[in-house]
Parts: sequence; structure tokens; C-alpha cells
Amino acid sequence: MVLLDLGASENDESTIAEVAGQAQSLEARVRSAELSRMLSGPVDHANAIVSIHPGTGGNDAKDWAQMLLRMYLRWAERRGYKTEIVDYQEGDEAGIDGASFSISGDHAFGYMRSENGVHRLVRISPFDANARRQTAFAAVEVTPDIEDEIDIVVKDEDLETTTMRAGGKGGQNVNKVETAVRMKHIPSGIVIVCRAERSQHQNRRMALKMLKAKLYEIEMQKREEQAQAAAASKTQIAWGNQIRSYVLQPYRLVKDLRTSHQNGNVDAVLDGDIDDFIEAYLLAAAGGTLKKGGVAEEAEAP
Repeated sequence: MVLLDLGASENDESTIAEVAGQAQSLEARVRSAELSRMLSGPVDHANAIVSIHPGTGGNDAKDWAQMLLRMYLRWAERRGYKTEIVDYQEGDEAGIDGASFSISGDHAFGYMRSENGVHRLVRISPFDANARRQTAFAAVEVTPDIEDEIDIVVKDEDLETTTMRAGGKGGQNVNKVETAVRMKHIPSGIVIVCRAERSQHQNRRMALKMLKAKLYEIEMQKREEQAQAAAASKTQIAWGNQIRSYVLQPYRLVKDLRTSHQNGNVDAVLDGDIDDFIEAYLLAAAGGTLKKGGVAEEAEAP
């Protein structure tokens, strides 16, 4: 402040510029420290496994699921994270019937856990000949990749594993060799399908990794629910379905219903610019002001 006052009193532009640069550097350091505090969960440092499934909305929902897949892959690319498609099921007419992929990088799960939930899209449907407005939903499931850190015991007798042809586009042998693996965990009913790798052994290994991650996440959710039940009277909760709405018509706005953070630059958000939403979630979660999400009412145009 003394240096700034000195520069202002003497109208010294170089001094003022130096102070401005120092202020930006200090702000970046404070932000980095704050993020470190918010990413202090037991598995926040881990890599992430992300699954996307279309919900209500027909072809629009399948197309929306594919748009979300692209958004997250672009976000990971922006951050320098490594991604790998684990499963990809192309829709019959449009979009995808489902997809799973891994994200490897510093605190990948810590950041991506903010995206866990139902995402809602409102737009003029490209699949409607009458160009009517359509609402579509897609679910995003994020689990930590903790195979090497948490001892999750999966008994062979609890697994029901079948193989099948991978299908999809490819060479002449793609539909002749049963390389895809479908693994069902009988006690929990969890079903994992992995078809992205070229060998059955690789797909089996990846399916087991995803199963362990989901079993761990179930245990973590039980503990979180117990903690939330104890703090329910202190926390603002809005029950409902989706966590975030992406409105392209009749106006353009992306709004997170848990934090009320919003952004009118929808194109940038869909191109992977979601850091502001992630940080708003982490701040609200750390401060105990995170809402539960809810059924969005049609907002007035901003």
C-alpha cells in the first residue's frame, strides 16, 4: 500500500504497474492456497473415473450426453490432464448411449467430484421438425481411481463375468473376437462393461478397477450421508434432480443450482471452461453453504 501511495502521489506509472503486478501474483498465491485447503479430502488427490449416461429426452438426451463428454475432455485437455476412453456406446440415431473415461492428473477427482449429478439442457431441438424447445437430461457419475491405495476385496465367487464382441467401427475382425467384458458384482448388483481395450485381459482388468472404485464410492457416500444427516438442520438444502442447467433458448445461461454461480457465455462453458463452476462448488462445500440441487424453475432472461 505504501508503494502504491507513493506511485500515485508522484504519478509514477512504472511504480503503479509494479504494484499491480505484485498484487496479481499475491492474488494467485492466495487462490492456490485456498484451493489446496478445499482439495484436502482423503481421495481428492486421486485420478478420476467419469461415466456419462443420457436420461429423459430421447435423441436430445443422447446428443446432450455426447456434448458433456466433449466438454469434460476439453476441460481435461486445458489442464494438461491425460484422458483415456474406457467405454463408448454410440447411439442408434444420435449422440451416445453411454461413455466412461479416466482422467489422470493432480487432484483430478478433487476437481471432478463437483460434476457428479444430473445436468439439464434446454434448447431448440435439432431433432424436432417443428423446431420446438426441448429439455434433456444426462447423468454424470464421478468416482476416484483408488485401486492402488485402498484395499477393496472382491471375491471371485461374487463376480459374474461374461464376454461379448466389442462391436462398433473398426477392422474386419472387430466383431469376430469376444474382447469386451461385462462384469457383475452380485452382492451390490453393480454392472461394469468395458470394451475399449483390444484384449479381453485388458478389459477385464479395467472393469475390475472400475468396480473397486464404485464399491469404494458407495462406502464413502454412506459415511457422507451420515455426516449430512447430523448437519441437516444447519445446511441449506434444496431437494430435486439436477445440479446444473444449461439454457440455450429462449436466453443463454448456465447456472449451478447448488451454488447459484452462473455464466452467460454458454459456448465457452461447453468448450470446457468450467473452472469457475468447480471452484464455486469447492468454496461452498468447504464453507458449508452448498445446496443439494433441485428442480429448476424457468428463470427470467438475464
